[in-house]
Amino acid sequence: MAVVFDRTKGLTSKIFHYCPGCTHGVIHRLVAEVLEELDVLGKAVGVAPVGCSVFAYDYFNCDMHEAAHGRAPAVATGIKRVHPDSVVFTYQGDGDLASIGTAEIIHAAHRGEKITTIFVNNAIYGMTGGQMAPTTLIGQKATTAPYGRDAEHCGMPLKVSEMLSTIDGAKFVERVSVHNASNIRKTKKAIKKAFEIQLKGEGFGIVEILSTCPTNWGMTPLEGLKWLEENMLPYYPLGNFRTPGEVE
Repeated sequence: MAVVFDRTKGLTSKIFHYCPGCTHGVIHRLVAEVLEELDVLGKAVGVAPVGCSVFAYDYFNCDMHEAAHGRAPAVATGIKRVHPDSVVFTYQGDGDLASIGTAEIIHAAHRGEKITTIFVNNAIYGMTGGQMAPTTLIGQKATTAPYGRDAEHCGMPLKVSEMLSTIDGAKFVERVSVHNASNIRKTKKAIKKAFEIQLKGEGFGIVEILSTCPTNWGMTPLEGLKWLEENMLPYYPLGNFRTPGEVE
């Protein structure tokens, strides 16, 4: 019998702990598939964050390292410099990367570290109970912003991809989403491109992925997908912001 679908070798058999409707699982699979297709699982090293995906080391079937909150880019830098032939990636959420780890990601990009960052943006702090994140939208409610985020008090939501695209050391910057099948395919393509850039030694690459958090958004999984499309996409437009070969 012909096999039409099989579990990627890039994932372990561990069952995900994520909430129903959370798209971390989809993103995990895409990263794992790319590592398998590029035949680099044997030399891949992932760095897990602090946040909802803190247990990523249980799921990816490659060497994994846990980092202190926000410090994944620094840990990945050390791994890549000591083992330059390794394929090193960080997997980070908006709290880990865009808040406590902002300086880390900016300077890793500035130095042009030859690592790949998978940045999951769900516009809220998931693991700790739904507090406002740097990426929370204006008017979006959170446990620490019960009346919705106010720009005058909290500033505008941080656009990480736009910010990093101004840095010369960042060679690949793209924002994608996983709210429907066509965008899932585009996300996988962007992830593969980011890893290929690392394999070519061209510099730092980041893929920002818009994701859902139905539990902390107070929605059903289907409502969460619709809310992302209607609210996050207008503020966080999808597209490539920087890629090798373009005028920089």
